[in-house]
Amino acid sequence: MTSPPHHLRPDTILATAPTPGFTALPNRRQRALQTTKALRLWLRSERAAACSIVYLLGLGAVAIAASRVAPFDPLEQDLTQILKGPSRSHLFGTDELGRDLMSRVIHGSRISLATAAIAVTVAGAVGALCGLVAGYVEGTVGAVIMRLMDFLLAVPGILLAITIAAVLGAGFGPATIAVTIVSIPAFARLARASVLSTKEEDFVQSTRCAGAGHLYLMFRTIFPNALSPLIVQASVAAANAILLEAALSFLGLGTQPPDASWGSLLSTGKSYLNQSAWYSVLPGIVLTATVLAIDILGRALQRRWGAGNVDAASGRAG
Repeated sequence: MTSPPHHLRPDTILATAPTPGFTALPNRRQRALQTTKALRLWLRSERAAACSIVYLLGLGAVAIAASRVAPFDPLEQDLTQILKGPSRSHLFGTDELGRDLMSRVIHGSRISLATAAIAVTVAGAVGALCGLVAGYVEGTVGAVIMRLMDFLLAVPGILLAITIAAVLGAGFGPATIAVTIVSIPAFARLARASVLSTKEEDFVQSTRCAGAGHLYLMFRTIFPNALSPLIVQASVAAANAILLEAALSFLGLGTQPPDASWGSLLSTGKSYLNQSAWYSVLPGIVLTATVLAIDILGRALQRRWGAGNVDAASGRAG
């Protein structure tokens, strides 16, 4: 008796038959398509956030290419064009030394965006690590870390930033350090809250029972589940960083002349409000639009991921 063809043998049929209730995992391309589709649907439902993303991407591109985009050298003086109003040649007008205000605003965007990027990156990394350790270890180590964070949160952010900048000295570097230190506690509190709510979950216990070490549990199992609220907090911290840097520059503790920053333009322009209102108003509009765009994007992300603890984690003494 001849045996049936290989593809008709019972053992082959059973081996190749799909397991009931089992769905094949999507490959990398399918996951990318699914992510793209979900992002497109989200942007359609969050049109304000989509507009904010376009504005921020445009502002970032302008800041990177400031030397090519700016119509004039921001330090070039023309004493025949002192405090001229907006015109075709000077869209934002000129300052008290005849320098083009639009060029100075464009170059000032580098200062604000660089401060926000550095502060959010460093504060996010340090704060997330502190919160992860405090939430996972608890005990004396966790208590000491969180008491330090509570002390920093108890001091109003602007007062703490002014104190740090005054001690370190005026300039872009000290101002960035001050803004970074002020931003750390919110990340730490949020990371700790996420760790405490996650580490007792069944999947974490299963991983622990499988023999996973502490570092694996912290960074490969628990931390990925805390990323969503931390990303939302990053948008909040970026907006606060831009405002704090502008405040420090306004008070003379940030970027120093002749370099331009949005805060220093507001500080100088207030002396000419009666005769040249655009001097302060136009940089102020750009600053407000940037902070508003970041805030709109952050709130859209908060609705998307349900990160309801962000506002509480970033709260400070008034």
